[in-house]
Amino acid sequence: MQHAPSALLILDMQVGLFHGPDKPWQGERVLAVINGLIDKAHAASVPVFAVRHTGPAGSPIAEGSDAWPLLPALRIDASRDTVFNKTRPSAFFDTPLAGWLREAGVQRLYIAGMKTQYCVDTNCRVARELGFEPVLVSDAHTCMDTPLLSAEAIVAHHNATLGGGFAGLVESADVGFTAG
Repeated sequence: MQHAPSALLILDMQVGLFHGPDKPWQGERVLAVINGLIDKAHAASVPVFAVRHTGPAGSPIAEGSDAWPLLPALRIDASRDTVFNKTRPSAFFDTPLAGWLREAGVQRLYIAGMKTQYCVDTNCRVARELGFEPVLVSDAHTCMDTPLLSAEAIVAHHNATLGGGFAGLVESADVGFTAG
């Protein structure tokens, strides 16, 4: 999957979600994979967007709360990457993301982060609806176990469901970023 101008979208890799009471499945491995994607994106001079989910005042992930920041271990470079906030599962809803992508000439959007069944799923679908080519990085997203399904099953299910009709599907080792 190469040749189309691309960017990397990292969803909700935040202190409170990652280090909360329920731990993400293979969290440290996923963080390492995402950091590798950031390094690849930087080397290819493609845009990196990192978004924080921002809850209402008083919520555990309200802006400025201890749980709200991006993980300090995430290799975001404030001098070149774009960090922004969202209040809904979609990083496109009421944010400038689509405009930034169009302005940069981005067609292919590689998607990684948390949580698989919520924001990862939503952003794959919305990106397609907006005319972008979403590509889910199959080994770069995670979530927590639920009472009905293990996180491992949720990730596998979403890779199978989203890959094809809603998004491309690729392992991180095969990601090929292309500058616009």
